Amino acid sequence: MSLPRQLRDESDFDQLPNDVPVSACIADIEEKKGFIYYFMFVMEVKNKGGSKYLIYRRYRQFLTLHQILESKYSSEDPQSYPKTCTLPQLPGKVYIGNKQEIAESRISELNIYMKRLLGLPTWLLLDDDLRIFFYQTDQDSQHLPHNLRRLRPPTRKVKSKLIQPKTDQFSSPRAEVMFEFRRSGRLELSLKTGDVIFLLRRVNADWLEGTVNNQTGIFPESFVKVIKPLPEDEGGVATSASSYSCLRCYMLTSSGVDTRDVCVEEDITIQPSYSDLLARMRDVFNMADIALNYRDPEGDLIRMLDDEDIGLMTREGRRQARGRAQRPVNQFPWELHVTLTSDLSVYATEG
Repeated sequence: MSLPRQLRDESDFDQLPNDVPVSACIADIEEKKGFIYYFMFVMEVKNKGGSKYLIYRRYRQFLTLHQILESKYSSEDPQSYPKTCTLPQLPGKVYIGNKQEIAESRISELNIYMKRLLGLPTWLLLDDDLRIFFYQTDQDSQHLPHNLRRLRPPTRKVKSKLIQPKTDQFSSPRAEVMFEFRRSGRLELSLKTGDVIFLLRRVNADWLEGTVNNQTGIFPESFVKVIKPLPEDEGGVATSASSYSCLRCYMLTSSGVDTRDVCVEEDITIQPSYSDLLARMRDVFNMADIALNYRDPEGDLIRMLDDEDIGLMTREGRRQARGRAQRPVNQFPWELHVTLTSDLSVYATEG
């Protein structure tokens, strides 16, 4: 048995369901360009039935799980949680430094943490929060890993000469830039008038993804003239396997409304944190002294101050979206209205 016998009763372990996680290790890290850019840990999980699968988790999800387990099983109130145990130590948060280097440095510590966590008494493995953390979601199963460095077996280096096939780039889908475009996020591609962009795919009705000058990103279609369109499917719509979701944002000022579509590598069902959303809007509009708002059913602006308010906005947005005309499949059902922090009431009743 691969699990520490001294920590478990063998008969109890045999009675565990086959889908209970029993081991996990980090296979790699991947950069994620969401509302802020961050790194996720690509983890291979093995359950009691012997199945292996990949999941993707952020450090903050480790921290949340650890805090929940601490509140339950390190509790000083035995009446609420009669079972207690000593949890392994989770590596602490790091606030300053290169994000990739921080993520790389955490791999060995998090592997030790997961090994000790899953080696605790069997009753802990049945905890709902722990099982949800290691469960493979639909989003996990649909995600294709970029690399799995730590799962690769050692191989001999073989010298070989790779012959790259010659391709006619100008037979590829492409577009000419008609207007300059300055990117406002890490996903976007800056455009210069006259450049030729090779098209990769359509993000939504208004945005395309392409490459120019060894740079790849997304850009608004209205800034280019398509010379050769993307291949069309049977329905006459350019094919897309987009991993992007787009958020409609409005910057409300005394001089007018600046409308932006902000595209991120996030599922449309996600609820971003207040701090992440605020940081992204400051970057998009290049302003620090701003406030986040949403419109209620009466059309009034409701200012948001924390994660709980973000939750109210996303739920209200989904509810209102059910009564509206069909929107693009990768567009968030909620919209964001950005104002100056000092602007408390000017737009409170704007329709």
